[in-house]
Amino acid sequence: MAENKTAPTDVPVDEFLAGIEHPVRRADGEALLELMRQVTGEDPLMWGPSMVGFGSYHYRYASGREGDALAVGFSPRKASLALYGLTYAPESAQLLARLGKHKTGAACLYINKLADVDPEVLRELVTAGHRFMTTHDHGSHPGQA
Repeated sequence: MAENKTAPTDVPVDEFLAGIEHPVRRADGEALLELMRQVTGEDPLMWGPSMVGFGSYHYRYASGREGDALAVGFSPRKASLALYGLTYAPESAQLLARLGKHKTGAACLYINKLADVDPEVLRELVTAGHRFMTTHDHGSHPGQA
């Protein structure tokens, strides 16, 4: 069985963030780093080449494939900030309605810049997401039906 493509690495998070060229994206990444560190109480780890994660959870597909994934995290991509683990908790839909300008994908929350969203609502989303991802039984991956 193939190993997960996205796994923790030894790359220092600060080094990764310092290498982001776009100044707003870099500053937003540094702000997310601090927010998620405070909310989760976890030390950040790089997952793959571009995802900063806080905590982890174990999942198991119906096919038998299983692995570990970051509980919550972010990736400061060129087009937007991708945030992970914030859309699965039962209260996520209610919080997303109050967040501000954003988009959601299959498993991600996308925002253009932190200035577009309510920081307190984002803090609540991170709290709810981390709690859900680290305490819920993920018999099947949250992104899977």
